[in-house]
Amino acid sequence: MLRLRRVTRVHGYGAAEVHALRGVDLDVAMGELVAVMGPSGSGKSTLLHLAGGLDTPTAGTVHVGRDDVGALDAKGRARLRRRHVGYVFQDLNLVPALTALENVMLPLELDGLSARRARSQATAALAEVGTDDLADRFPDDMSGGQAQRVAIARALVGPRRLVLADEPTGALDSVTGEAVMRVLRARVDAGAAGLLVTHDARHAAWADRIVFLRDGLVVDSTGADPGPDHLLSGAVRA
Repeated sequence: MLRLRRVTRVHGYGAAEVHALRGVDLDVAMGELVAVMGPSGSGKSTLLHLAGGLDTPTAGTVHVGRDDVGALDAKGRARLRRRHVGYVFQDLNLVPALTALENVMLPLELDGLSARRARSQATAALAEVGTDDLADRFPDDMSGGQAQRVAIARALVGPRRLVLADEPTGALDSVTGEAVMRVLRARVDAGAAGLLVTHDARHAAWADRIVFLRDGLVVDSTGADPGPDHLLSGAVRA
């Protein structure tokens, strides 16, 4: 579902040049949850941005399904995200003027789904993360944990084939965090591909595989061997 080949991302020019990623190879199959760990500045968020079409690589290729993300124009990448990619941002990115239900409905309506069907699917997504009682509440009237779960519902709504999560349990207590991980795991087990950035080893333990980044390089990988078509460049399997 997700394939990165020799992906490099360079920010800035000359003396200010920063290599966020350096020739990274990574595959994530449908039905597989991969956790990404590493110190601050190792390239974890950059990796998610490239996987979700929010950025394009300086070199290398990123494929989501059959789509070469780097070859798509801005409209094509936006369409790919609406239809196939669920993204849980670190800063949530909920629209303050919309209720919880309307926030979750938004990507479906933007993709042309009728209001009735969008409402039905959004209500189910909120119930899946235990926030259906917040449907009419605005983001400013929610706690951090409540807003986090609404953002996760938005990422999971509809037939998303790739779920990307950047520290999705950061604002949650341990019990709610485990519940959210259970929801992500269930969605992956139902056939989605999942890529999770986390600093918490307890949450990384929900993954099938853990990839370690340092200075923009994959330095290690642990977990089940995904087979010869899913080799990680420079990785050492435990």
